[in-house]
Amino acid sequence: MATIKEIAALAGVSRGTVDRVLNNRGSVNAQTRQKVLEIAQTLDYKPNKAGIVLAARKKNLKLGVVLLGLGTVFYDDILAGVNAKAEELIDYNCSVLIRQTDYDLKQQLHAIDQLVAEGINGLALSPYNDPAVREKIDELHALGIPVVTLNTDIENSRRIAYIGCHFYRSGETAGGLMHLMTCNHIQGDVRVGIISGSRNILCHTERIAGFRHATAAYGNIRIVDIVNNNDNESESYDLTASLLVRHPEINALYFTAGGVYGGCRAVTDSGRQNGITVITNDIVDTTREYIEKGLIAATICQQPFLQGSKPLAILFTYLTTGELPAVCNDYVDIDIRIKENL
Repeated sequence: MATIKEIAALAGVSRGTVDRVLNNRGSVNAQTRQKVLEIAQTLDYKPNKAGIVLAARKKNLKLGVVLLGLGTVFYDDILAGVNAKAEELIDYNCSVLIRQTDYDLKQQLHAIDQLVAEGINGLALSPYNDPAVREKIDELHALGIPVVTLNTDIENSRRIAYIGCHFYRSGETAGGLMHLMTCNHIQGDVRVGIISGSRNILCHTERIAGFRHATAAYGNIRIVDIVNNNDNESESYDLTASLLVRHPEINALYFTAGGVYGGCRAVTDSGRQNGITVITNDIVDTTREYIEKGLIAATICQQPFLQGSKPLAILFTYLTTGELPAVCNDYVDIDIRIKENL
């Protein structure tokens, strides 16, 4: 096994410098840090686990979590993953501080600043898609506070990893399902209404882009209109009801995010539940109910529990060993559920 002494000799630095890099403490020149990490990776350096536990307990680490979707049922499963990992980390004297906000830029930035003021060493974040959040992530990186994004990402930031769905591929999957679910019983064009969450959440816009790309291959599928419900059930009900009135030709709906329950209630209240094919995402209790009733043809799931737990594991490993995750984009499985495999 490689030792700190060997890494130091190859890097031309002191053992103390290697120790600071591998344990992510103190100030080390960025070029030197990168060199040490590359050598450690080449030599397949594995730190002593007992030493990691001891070092972690001495550090008294704090990890922050900032999630979007306040009041959104889907995030309950992500929070369950966060809380489960937080309980494990207690044994390592590592605490986890959690904040959840609406889809609001100012709320998110304020929550991040609060956690930094409380002394967090790392942050797990479902980012609002705005340059100010990207700049905040880069600012934290400069301060030595690593960020892992989860559930939704933000482009060109200095986060060390993303854990979540490949949303463009998820949208393509929805497009393929829409074709399969309608080709035998809808005569003529499939006219789709899209009910999305927010234009400022990258995962929602990526799903729409993937859906557009996939359905373009089928000449009979056309997107009629797109509305955004901010993952709010009441807004989703009103917007879906209005959408169906404005566009009576709609015979299919694609929900890219939350608000599925409100939207499905609007469909049933309109009396059109037997004439509309519905594709959704995720599987909370109310979505399961509408699948069993036959209104929702299929839903696409994304392992939310894992999205909650894995970012904390990555941050803890990085802060205690200096080891970066094996991949920058760690995509969860795309899991299709229909009535027969609930």
